[in-house]
Parts: sequence; C-alpha cells; structure tokens
Amino acid sequence: MSTREPNRWLLILLAVGGGFLTNTAFPDRGWWPMAFAGVAALFLALRRDGAWWNALVGLLWGLAFFLPHIQWAQIATDTVPWLALSVLEAAFLALFGAMWTWVRRLPFVARNLAWQVVTFSVVWVAVEQWRSEFPFGGFPWGRLAFSQVDSLLGRTAWLGGGLLVSLLTAAIGVLVAVFLVEARRVRTLPALCSLGTAAVILGVGLVVPLDVRPETGTLTVGAVQGNVGEPGLGSFANRGEVLQNHVDGTLALLEEVEPGELDVVLWPENGSDLDPQTTPDVAADIDAAASAVDAPVLVGAQEFPETGGRYNVSLLWAPGEGVIDRYAKQHPAPFGEYIPLRDFVRIFSDQVDRVTTDMIAGDEVAVIDLPSERLGRVVRLGNVICFEVAYEELIRDAVNEGAEMLVVPTNNASFGYSAESTQQLAMSRLRAIETGRATVQISTVGVSGVIAPNGALLESTELFTADQMIATLPLRDSLTPAVRAGYWPGWIAGGLTVLFVVGGVVARVRRAPAASAPARKQAASRPVAGKRR
Repeated sequence: MSTREPNRWLLILLAVGGGFLTNTAFPDRGWWPMAFAGVAALFLALRRDGAWWNALVGLLWGLAFFLPHIQWAQIATDTVPWLALSVLEAAFLALFGAMWTWVRRLPFVARNLAWQVVTFSVVWVAVEQWRSEFPFGGFPWGRLAFSQVDSLLGRTAWLGGGLLVSLLTAAIGVLVAVFLVEARRVRTLPALCSLGTAAVILGVGLVVPLDVRPETGTLTVGAVQGNVGEPGLGSFANRGEVLQNHVDGTLALLEEVEPGELDVVLWPENGSDLDPQTTPDVAADIDAAASAVDAPVLVGAQEFPETGGRYNVSLLWAPGEGVIDRYAKQHPAPFGEYIPLRDFVRIFSDQVDRVTTDMIAGDEVAVIDLPSERLGRVVRLGNVICFEVAYEELIRDAVNEGAEMLVVPTNNASFGYSAESTQQLAMSRLRAIETGRATVQISTVGVSGVIAPNGALLESTELFTADQMIATLPLRDSLTPAVRAGYWPGWIAGGLTVLFVVGGVVARVRRAPAASAPARKQAASRPVAGKRR
C-alpha cells in the first residue's frame, strides 16, 4: 500500500471549504447538516502526520469559518477588531489541529477508526470549552451546538447541554468522512456501518423527553421591542427617542390586554439606557407606563457608580414604588463593553476610544425576584443580558438558584442587518432546551422571540421594527440532567484531552528508538570506505 501523504494544496482546499460550509449551518442560513460536512472536511484535511502542518490547516479552517461568521463585529466596530477576533478564535482551531496530530499517534487510536471518532470529538469539545473561557473570559460564539437547534441533535442539550450537542455533531462529521473514505476504497460494509452509526447518533434526539407543561403555574408577559429609529445609529445615539419608543410600545400592549392582565412587561437591554434611579424625568416616564399597564416593567439601563465605571443592569420597576430588584451583568464583553490593555490595543485601532467608560462586572447570580399577586408568591426569573446567553454556566447558576423562566434582554442595534441577532436567538433556543425553561429574548431592534421549554420558536419579530409580543408561558422548577451535570462534562473532556495528548507524545518518543534501531544495524553492516574486509 502506498504511504504517500495527501497533496498539501488539496488539504488546504478541504480546510478552507470546510470552514465556509460550517458557517452555513448557522443562522441566517441555518443549513444544519452542513456542520457535518464542514467537520468531515476538516478531519480529511488533517491527514498528514505533522503537528505544525496540521496547526496551519486548523488555522485556515478557523479563518474560513470565523471571518464570515462574526462579520457583524466589523459592522459594530471596524475591520481591525473583526480581523483580530477572527484570528484569535481561529488560533484555537490551530491548537486543535496540532493536538489531534499527537492524539492520533496513540496506538489504539491509529489502528481503530472508532477510537478516532471518539477522540476527535472529545478533543473538539475540549477546545470549544477552552476558547469559551480564555482569554478575557472567553468567546463561545460559533460552538457547533448553536447550529443544531433545528436538528434532532439539538434536543440532546436536555441531556448534556451544548457540550453534548457539539460532541455528537463532531462525531457525525467524522463518521461522514469515514464513509467517504471507505466508499472510495469500495469497502461496502465499513462504509455502511459508518453511515448507520451516524444515523443512530442523529436519532438519539427522538428519545429525549422534552416536557413543556407548567410545573409551578404560568406567567403572562408582554415584551416590547421599541426600535431605535435609523439603522446604524444604535441605541446610544438616540437615548431619549429609544426610551420613548419603549414607553409607547408598553402602552400599545393595552390594545390587546386590559390593565392588570400582564404579570410583567419586558424591555430590552438599553431600553432606557439612562438610569431612572438618578434621572427623575426618566423615572416618571417609566412609572407612568408601568402604572398604565398595572404591571412591573423589567427595564434595561446603565448605572454609573461614584467610584467610576458603569454597570449594565436590568431593573425591575414596580408602579408607584420604583426599583424593587436589580441584576448587573456579570460578563461584560471585552473590547465591546470594556477595553482590556487599552493603551496597547490603541496602537492597532482607535476604535477602543468608542468605549469611553469601562463596564464593571456584577457579582450576583442572574435572577430577578418578581412578586406576583395572581400567584400569591415570588417568581424567580433567570435574567442574562445580551452575550451572556452564550455562557451556559451563568444560566445554569440561575436555574440552580430557582429560576422558573429565562429572559434574555439584548441590544442588537449596532450590528445592522447581520446574522448576529438570529445567531443569538439560536443560543436562547438551545438554553431553553438545556434548562427546560420557557425563554423570552427581547431586543431593542430584533430579532426578539418567545421560546417554549423544548426550544420551539412560538413567536418572533423582524429587524428594525417596533413590535410587541404577548404570551402566557409555563413556569418550571425541575432540573434537567444537563443542569444537574454542572461543570463536570467540560472538566472531563478537558482532562481526557490532556491525557490523550500526553499519551500521544509518549507513544511517539517510545517509537523513535525502536524505529531507528534497524537503521543503525543496517549502517553498522555496511563496509567503511577505504577499508577492505
């Protein structure tokens, strides 16, 4: 059998094509089977036995994926920040390519395709987990799981969260690659076995019991998407107008319900932006709207403490009382809401100065206590702000603290007519499945959505329109296996990956002397030049 390694240009083409294909699996396109094709292309592109080469292949795959996937970052900031973030995230794919080279050198992995499927998938989710945590708190955008909300695999988030969905997606991708290789060799049985196993994995979601029934009652909510006026200006350029839009949208709810029929009205992140606690006119406007609908309003605003900085907060405003509960965003977005290494980063882009006041991280779990006269008790709402929906641990902590429903207030005004808002909505839908909680994503400009506990999108809005949604949603307090598992799946995947890589390095070191022994023996048997036997 020929031992010639595959052509380098072919592998580069596979890597770049695989990255582009994977991006089409995500919103707005949402062609979720393309995630399998993209992973299959990467697996095939990593066939050469060289860590540095495979790191380059992984980097190219990552660039081909992230550059179009987060192109909204260019719209919101500028070209340099978008490129820098894309390269940073692609570097994790370079790390993956190098690590997979070493893992594949383990004897039991090298000899067995089944083990290759398992180890490739485990290393994949470990690297996804690492880039979701490092640096500066990580950036989970682009995890394979977020592409599978509409596939059967999305249902498995109930069992093992996004990590399990990503792992199964990667495994199917490798099995597709194995099928292609075996079919090309006209090895019918292995090819069919690979395809059959992929189908079985995909079908696992059919047996996952997603329950949507109320367990602790229901909550009737009104959600207000006020819009910001002209696309491109953002909510910060029109503070007064944006506030008035959300006041008007709250009053518009009365066209469909009577005062007192709503349990709570939900506003998006920066729905006010001005702090009603320190601005009497803003407080009066919000209180008038809350009094008109006779319901508390969850207001997105900014707080500016005397010590400096600012908090991104959700304030629960009760009519006639003011703020009765508050949540401050725990995970501000680096380079978007605060600037790490500001003086250094300014060398590359003056866009850092657009963030004039760095955001401070809150330190309390993401829950809001909503008093309900109708239910005669306090309802705990899980409240994660904007990009926090990408960080599953924040939502898991909220559910463990008693959250019976999830709210995702967000401000997508800076991202124009890009896929950012629908990518975020896919994350909210996955979190609904993962936690078994009804979820409302409410945006300044859209896309907003009402989501059932099984991830089904019940209602949604269009971009850059003023709109309102009213829904009666189930409250639930049971904990899914994914929530109960906590951090353990990520820790296990990371630990196994380290063991696999170390094992691959040791195996390679041990093979080196054995491989060189025949060469030394052959050299010793050759006659030395200038001497006769």
